[in-house]
This record gives sequence, structure tokens and C-alpha cells, in this order.
Amino acid sequence: MYKFKYPITFIVSTFLFPIVCHSYDSGFELATAVSNRPDGDNAYSVGIMALVEKGHKPRLRQMNSFRLDDPNGNTLSLIRFKKPQDIKNTGLLTIDYYSDKDSDQWIFLPAVKKSRRISSKRKGGRFVGSDIFYEDLRDRRVSEDTHRIVKKEKLNGMETIVLESIPSSKGNSVYDKRVSWIHVKSLIPLRIDFYQNGESKPVKRSLVKQVGKKQGFWTILKAVTQDLKSHHETHIQTNEILYDQSIPSELFTQKYLEDPLREKDIVKQLSRK
Repeated sequence: MYKFKYPITFIVSTFLFPIVCHSYDSGFELATAVSNRPDGDNAYSVGIMALVEKGHKPRLRQMNSFRLDDPNGNTLSLIRFKKPQDIKNTGLLTIDYYSDKDSDQWIFLPAVKKSRRISSKRKGGRFVGSDIFYEDLRDRRVSEDTHRIVKKEKLNGMETIVLESIPSSKGNSVYDKRVSWIHVKSLIPLRIDFYQNGESKPVKRSLVKQVGKKQGFWTILKAVTQDLKSHHETHIQTNEILYDQSIPSELFTQKYLEDPLREKDIVKQLSRK
């Protein structure tokens, strides 16, 4: 259900308030609305990832991201790092299936010159040393969790509905539960608290710092994910995004993942638009 692939942290205050908006009869209905919010048939974006740790200079990484919803209802995505040199051409390919089949993920490391599959046992691993887990880069199906509307709140002045989502079967997630503050207007989760290992407090938090409309679609422009124990942060900023472009499906294959030069012409065409 989470179309929230690059989240963010900043201090916000919340206040209870009566929401005048669409009334959702159940958590499942709200989760379905979030999953189905309009985001185009495909998208191409250019952004910056910054790894922030107290006492250290932020480590900046430039990346391109591609997404395609195919005719079969599957969601295909590719993340490719362009800078700096030590991570250049590293890529992650994710295929989220419309059916009940588990998502497939492959990571390409230039030093190895071959992609390797990310097993389900590693979905709690940190993506390229960030605070984003491999699981966070997958789209969860609504049916994979049980959902409950907790309350209605204002978050940083914006109307939200708080949704609790707990895995419907043990082991299908690295998290015990997620609590999401859903922005009523855009249906974007403005904050997600992640719980693990039976702890009563969240171990990780993601909040959206900036949203805006691009080509008519609500888009996350700045986000941060924070490890609440180590206080390490991963910032994501989207500098450019294009929706509904001519992105060929062959881009989302291991052959293209393992040969970054193949996507060069695609990027050139997209950048000219």
C-alpha cells in the first residue's frame, strides 16, 4: 500500500481536530485509497540522497529513478546512482507483482560486475548504507496487513488520518507494525512510524518535508528517514520529475541493470522533454 518510497524527518507538532473530509468506513478502505492514489503510469526522477550523521560531513549521492506500471498490473522500478565515483552505476531493480507472488529485487554492484538477488531474508538490510531498508523500496499489497483507523490529527498544520497497519501473517515484514499519518488531501503518508522486535516505541520514523503538484500529480519533493536510536538520517530530495513518459519496459530487466550504458539514450530523451 505504501507509495512512499523516499520518506523524511523534521520536528512537527500534532493537534486533535474534527476533519471535514471523505469519511472512510474502515482502515482497509483508507489503505486501499492510499494504494490507488493517482501517480501516473510511469515516472522518471533525478534526485539527491544525503546520509547525515552528527559530527560528520553529509555524504551526497546523485541518483536517477524510474518507475513503470505494466499492463499486467505489476510495478517495475529502477534506482541508479550517478555520483560520487565510489557508488557510481550501483543499481537496484524491483518488481512488485500484482499477484500474491513476493516482490523480486536485484542489486548491481559495479565492482562485482554482476547483479545478485536480494533474498526475503535480507529485506531488512540497509540499502547502500542508508536508513532505508530493501522492504521500504517495495510496494506492499493492502492485503498483506490488517488496517485500523486510530484517530484524526493535524500534522504540521495539515489534516491527516492516522492509520495502523499490522502484518497479517508473521514473517511477511521486518516490521511489527507501521503507523501512518495520511494527508487527507493528497493521500500521501506524511509520517510513518516503524516498530520492530516487540518494542513499544518506534525504531525508525519517516516524514515528508515538502510536497507539491507536478504535472497534476501530488509528489514528495523532500523527505527524511531517521533511525531513532542512532539518530542517523537519510535525506532524499527530488530535483526533477517527469510523469507519463515513453519509458521502455526492457529498462527494467537484469540485462539493463548490469549494463548502465544501455539506459543512457533513454535518459537523454527524457531530459530533453
